[in-house]
Amino acid sequence: MIETNLYEAMRTQRAIRRLRPDPIPDDVLHRIFEAATYAPTGGNRQVWRMIAVWDTSTKQQLGRLYAKHWLPYAENFRKTNPDTSGDAAAAMERTLAAGDHLAANLGNIPVVVIVCFEAYGLAVTDVDQGRIPVVGGGSIYPAVQNLMLAARAEGVGCVLTTLLCMSEPEVKKLLNIPEDWATAAMVPLGYSVGVGYGPISRKPVEDLFFQDSWGQPIDAAGEPQ
Repeated sequence: MIETNLYEAMRTQRAIRRLRPDPIPDDVLHRIFEAATYAPTGGNRQVWRMIAVWDTSTKQQLGRLYAKHWLPYAENFRKTNPDTSGDAAAAMERTLAAGDHLAANLGNIPVVVIVCFEAYGLAVTDVDQGRIPVVGGGSIYPAVQNLMLAARAEGVGCVLTTLLCMSEPEVKKLLNIPEDWATAAMVPLGYSVGVGYGPISRKPVEDLFFQDSWGQPIDAAGEPQ
């Protein structure tokens, strides 16, 4: 197992979409999967399940479903950002090209994880707020993040994508998912084709955190400005 500091893992957890077909050792996969089970869920009910897909034919079918949504998405993204130039344009094109590669090669990736959840078992406390409820995701996505952080610690590339949820009926039929369960994400796992993990670009704490009330600036030390 690769030793990785937790903070370092979070600072370098790039989305890895170009993955080699090389198999992942069973013990490595078991540690990654076990990490997902440690995640908190509402009422500790663990109302999620993950299907690890090894079968090539099944992965290819998932790839075709994924490509059906990714290709129009990527094309639309290019059209709606025509003025992007310089380094930003190059970065955008690298990301989209990596997405194209994932869509075309999903069948060759060692393991594709499909994240499922039991909708009626979620602790949804915001259903009456007149907006799209999101609280239920708190019982699903922490497990996904644990899975991905463990993959990072093991040197296994991964990316979280939800586009496949747009083909949920077909995915459920393909994977024999019960009627009262739904899909929340897809996480392909494999060793990176290129450099893999590295520094990421995110907004600073000062842009994302407030102190005591909305809009009240906060400094890195947590003291009012």
